[in-house]
Amino acid sequence: MRVPLDGPSAVSGEAVANGARLALDRVHGQIGRFRIVLKEVDDASPSRAQWDPAQTSNDARAAVTDPTTVGYIGDLDSGASAISIPLLNRFGIPQVSPASTAVGLTSNGPGAAPGEPYKYYPTGIRTFARAAPSDTVQAAAQVRLQRSLGCTRTFVVEDGEVDGENMATSFDLAARAAGLEVIATQTFAQRATDYRALASTLASTGANCVLIAAIANSGAQLLTKQLAAAVPSARIFATAGLAESTFAQGIPRTLASRLLITSPALGASAYPAPGRELEAMYARRYGTPEPDAILGYEATNLTLSAIARVTDQGRRQAKRSNVLKAIFATRGHQSVLGTYSITPEGDSTLKAYGVWGVRNGRLAFLKAIDG
Repeated sequence: MRVPLDGPSAVSGEAVANGARLALDRVHGQIGRFRIVLKEVDDASPSRAQWDPAQTSNDARAAVTDPTTVGYIGDLDSGASAISIPLLNRFGIPQVSPASTAVGLTSNGPGAAPGEPYKYYPTGIRTFARAAPSDTVQAAAQVRLQRSLGCTRTFVVEDGEVDGENMATSFDLAARAAGLEVIATQTFAQRATDYRALASTLASTGANCVLIAAIANSGAQLLTKQLAAAVPSARIFATAGLAESTFAQGIPRTLASRLLITSPALGASAYPAPGRELEAMYARRYGTPEPDAILGYEATNLTLSAIARVTDQGRRQAKRSNVLKAIFATRGHQSVLGTYSITPEGDSTLKAYGVWGVRNGRLAFLKAIDG
C-alpha cells in the first residue's frame, strides 16, 4: 500500500491505511494457506510535504522487484498514479486506487489529455482500477450542485497538479454542456504567501461562484480565504483534494457558511448497513474517520476478494495475472460503498459524490449527489 504519510494529506494517507488494516483484519491476515501482509510505504517526502514523484517511482520499483507482490493499493493522487501505473503495468501487477480520480487514467473521453490513457499501459493490458468514481462523475455532481444554488458564472482556480488540472477541465466541459458559464480557469502558484492579486482579478469578473480544484498542501487554505474575501457574496466550492480535516481546521465560520466540498467518500448515513458498521468500527479503533478511510478499506477488500476467488480460498496458487482478471471481472459486488461493478477500463460504476461542509473547523457530511 502506498499513501502520503508526510504533510497535510498525511491525515488521509493514514486513514486509508487504517481502512486497509480493517479489511485485512476481516480475513485475519490469511486466505487459506496464504498469509497476506500489508506493506505500507510513504509516497511523500519531508521536503515536499506531499506526494513526491521520485519517491513514487522508487516505491513502485520496489514492488515490482518483490516476487511476493500480488497487488498494489494506491495511489491517493492521480499524479502519483500517472507515474506508478506504467511501472506496475510492465510486470502485470494489479493496482487498485482508493481515490485517484483523473479521467485520463482510464479513459480517452472528455477531460483526458492527448495520449491518455494508452500511454499508461505499455503492455496494452489494463492493470489499474479504482474504488472511487472518476472526475467525470465529480464534475457532473459539481455542476448539479452549483446550478441548484443559483450559480450562473463560475471562476475556476486549480493548483497545476494532475488532479487539479483534470478536474478543472472536466468541470469546464460539464458546465458548458449544462449551460453554466465558466468565466475563466486560472492556475495558481502553490504555497505562495499572498493571493490577493488573483483575488482582485476574480473580483473584477463578476463571478458569483468559485471552484477551487487543489490538494491541501498547495496553499489552498490561504487562497480560499483571500478569494472569499474578494467576493463576499459568492459561493465557494472545492474538489475532493480538500476534503481533509487539515484544510477544514483553518476555515473561519464566516467563510464556512459559503463553502461546499465534493468527495467520492460519502458520510456514514448515506452508506448501506455494512458501510455504517465499518465507519462505527473505524471510530472505535482509530477515532473520527477522514472521508477517504472507507475508500482505503474497499480498495483493499476488492483486492482480497479477488485473491480469494482465484485461489479457491487459498487452495490454489496466487498468480498476479489471475488476480488481475478477477478484479476486472467484478460484477454486482456488494460492498461497504454499495453495489458496484468494475468496467473493462477500470472504473467503478458508482455514481454518487458526497457534499461536505465545514462546521466548527470540522468536515460535516451534508448529502450525496449523483453525477
